[in-house]
Amino acid sequence: MSKFVTKTSALWAVALVFTLGTALYQRWSGPTYPLRGKIELGASAGTRYKLKRSQGGSNDHIVEIPSADPAVTGFVQWKRFKTSDDWTIVPLRAEQNVLRAPLPGQPPAGKLEYRVTLAHGDKIQNLPETGTVVIRFKGEVPSFVLVPHIIFMFLALLLSARTGLETIRTEPKLKNLTLATLCALSLGGMLLGPLVQKYAFGAYWTGFPFGHDLTDNKTLFAFLGWVAGLYGVHRASRPKAWVLGAVLVMFSMYLIPHSMMGSELDYNKIDAEKQSQLKLVQ
Repeated sequence: MSKFVTKTSALWAVALVFTLGTALYQRWSGPTYPLRGKIELGASAGTRYKLKRSQGGSNDHIVEIPSADPAVTGFVQWKRFKTSDDWTIVPLRAEQNVLRAPLPGQPPAGKLEYRVTLAHGDKIQNLPETGTVVIRFKGEVPSFVLVPHIIFMFLALLLSARTGLETIRTEPKLKNLTLATLCALSLGGMLLGPLVQKYAFGAYWTGFPFGHDLTDNKTLFAFLGWVAGLYGVHRASRPKAWVLGAVLVMFSMYLIPHSMMGSELDYNKIDAEKQSQLKLVQ
């Protein structure tokens, strides 16, 4: 009995480590994870900065660059993403060893691209060195929706890993673990996921067949994979193969960075609609 308990505990420990690694990869690899680097100018040389790529709520986003050197100045340039807008230049203002400049709040799923230019004497540093940073705005998601969503999605990933590891046993007990995995994924991804999407971007579902949102599509494929896995452990002659297939689908989905090809406001379409309305009024 003690040997069984020890092996079970070890499997849970391995599943937890694997889950934490996967979750961190999801957080760090996605397009909404902040861009980080170091300032190279004046007395601020070596100071780390962070340029955010996600903003919750309808307020302006404040770009903040730490700088203890009053001789370092600069500005932020921004424009709406995927438009031919002219660049708007906003000077950075020093406030308590931090340079700050606002980016105007956008509707849910609106995106701005921006870049920061710092100057110290005749030396210039662009943040980032090349290209721009794209920040996506989203509505506020209440904690009573967001927190359970995160918990159940993490639990689904943990149970998925644990169920996969169960297949190494000579006589694996797969039914309860498979059902628990599917239940956690259903609650976190298929029930609470659309609620999060609605609060954040104004639509319950923007994946197949209504759109190409990869987060929604990943959730759908993972859900279908575990539906098939549950069928396999109850009906198939080789239940291990069905479970491992579901695990493979689940973790393949998690290899795709979070928020890739997510909801995105089409400013050009909005501008065209406004122009049409103006013509009708005139």
